[in-house]
Amino acid sequence: MAAFDRTDTTRKTAGISKSAVAVSLLLACGIVLSGCASKPVRTQPAISQSQDIKPGSVQMQQALAYWGSAYAKDQRNPHKILNYAAALRIDGRGQQAEAILRRGVIAHTDNKVIAASYGKVLAENGKLQEALNVIDNAFDPARPNWKMLSAKAAILDQLGETQQARATYKQALKISPNEPSVLNNLGMSYLLAGDLRNAEIALQTALDTGKAGSQIRQNLALTLGLQGRFDEAVRVAQSDMDPRQAAENVAYLKTMLGKA
Repeated sequence: MAAFDRTDTTRKTAGISKSAVAVSLLLACGIVLSGCASKPVRTQPAISQSQDIKPGSVQMQQALAYWGSAYAKDQRNPHKILNYAAALRIDGRGQQAEAILRRGVIAHTDNKVIAASYGKVLAENGKLQEALNVIDNAFDPARPNWKMLSAKAAILDQLGETQQARATYKQALKISPNEPSVLNNLGMSYLLAGDLRNAEIALQTALDTGKAGSQIRQNLALTLGLQGRFDEAVRVAQSDMDPRQAAENVAYLKTMLGKA
C-alpha cells in the first residue's frame, strides 16, 4: 500500500491540519516527492529487484508485455497471476487487475497471497467493504499471514477504523518483525492522523532495516518536513533524487505550510 487516501481531513493535531497532510501525501505520490505510485515487479527478469517501475515507462511496457504473455500461456499459474495483476495495477488498469485476481481467487481458494492481492485491488478500486470481506474470509487465525493482516489494516484505515487498523498492523509486525512495508503503512496511518512523532518512529525503524525502498525514504522526508525539520528532510530525500530536486521539493512543502 503505498501512501493512502483517508477520510476525515478536518481535525488538527500539533498545529498541522489533516487536510494539509493529505495534500502533502498527494505530492508525495507523484507530483513532488514521487515514488508511491510505483512498485517493483520483482520477478520480471529484465528488471532489477530494487528498481521502481514508473507507469508509462519503457520498463513498465516491458513488464506488461512479459507478464501478459506469460499469463496468456498459463492463466492458472499463481506466480503469473500475481505478477501480471501487479503490473496492471501499477499502470493504472485496476479493473483489469481485479478481474484477473478474481479468477485467481476462484482457481486457488487456499492461496492467501492471491486473496490478499485481490483484497488490495478491490480497496484501490473503491470497494472497501467487499475488500475487507475477502480478506476476512480468506484469513486463517490458526495460520496468520502478515501480508493479509497488513492488507486488512490498510483497508480499515481507509474505512476510518484507525485504532483497529493500528492494532492489526501490530499483529502483522509480531509475525514479521520490522517488516518495512508494514512499518511504512503504520507510519502513514499516524501521519494522516497528525501524529508526526509516531509516524517518524515507524518510518525511521523501517529505514533502519536496510531494506526500505524509495517510497519509505520519501515518506520519512515528508514527515520530517511537516515537523519543520527541513534540512533533515532534504538529506533523506537526496538518497533517491538529485539534490537540487530534493531541495525544491522541500521548499515547495515549506511554501504550502506557510513557512517559507
